[in-house]
Amino acid sequence: MKKKKLFRGKNFDVSSYEFSISGKKVQHEIIEQNPVSSILAIENNKIIMVKQFRYPHKEALEIPAGIINKNETPLNCAKRELLEETGYSATDLKHLTRYYPVQGHNLQYIDCFVATKLKKISEPKLDDDEFVTVEKIPFKKIISMIKSGKIMDSKTICSVMIYASKKNIL
Repeated sequence: MKKKKLFRGKNFDVSSYEFSISGKKVQHEIIEQNPVSSILAIENNKIIMVKQFRYPHKEALEIPAGIINKNETPLNCAKRELLEETGYSATDLKHLTRYYPVQGHNLQYIDCFVATKLKKISEPKLDDDEFVTVEKIPFKKIISMIKSGKIMDSKTICSVMIYASKKNIL
């Protein structure tokens, strides 16, 4: 396999990969982006959501999430991001699923966790470029917002719908 860096950015890189499949040379341009942990935090049948600015789409309602730092486990990232974005910590945090949001074009994967037994321990500790408000929304309302297209964030849709399916909530 031959790899050539085409672009180096703040949030992602792009590389060209050349390799052979069944004796035929192929070339793919791939976005190289760090993996993410996302957290479906549930308290009293309500989901803790964050509303934040997501250019070019204005505000987006989504579950808390963030980039997994080098030498950080997905679980530790989930704990850190839940606290930083919402001020909550969870004594019960379980892995729900891993998925690749743009398979074949991006190396990024997202580990989704379910957080329960929550406790508010601080105010959110946001980065300078984060503008976030925290909302608690009933689980069934989130499902109807997904079905109606009001929530379009893939990590939120995957986490909510997989959890709802496993719990026979749908």
